[in-house]
Amino acid sequence: MEVKDASAALLSNYEVFQLLTDMKEQRKESGKNKHSSGQQNLNTITYEFISSKEEKKRLLTLKYISKTPCRHQSPEIVREFLTAVKSHKLTKAEKLQLLNHRPVTAVEIQLMVEESEERLTEEQIEALLHTVTSILPAGPEAEQKQNTNDDMTMDEEDPA
Repeated sequence: MEVKDASAALLSNYEVFQLLTDMKEQRKESGKNKHSSGQQNLNTITYEFISSKEEKKRLLTLKYISKTPCRHQSPEIVREFLTAVKSHKLTKAEKLQLLNHRPVTAVEIQLMVEESEERLTEEQIEALLHTVTSILPAGPEAEQKQNTNDDMTMDEEDPA
């Protein structure tokens, strides 16, 4: 992935995740291509002194963002989601919030959509929630949590 103009548009968490992952892979590849010990020492010095703060920020960002649902998104999923929410009268920033945070309750929608009480009916909020949860992947942590909740519910219903 290539950033053409850093201030041209907002980026989704998925796009940032892809960009940082690509940068990390490029860094690994460039490190493998350097064979001399002198070059390795230079790389170490460069890494530790010149770019350590930037690199650490990128790695921390990547670590954080890789724990969010965006890790399981793809360009096709993002495209499908944006197409599905076209019928809702949302701003680009609101669509981005929904894409990045994957809300699962009406309260979360109200926090992300400005003046949602005036702009959206309860039915529209429910439709928006259905769109979000049916298109955007939750990630393995949420699925595992849901399975645990289902197991607990089954145990309560059928105490053997």
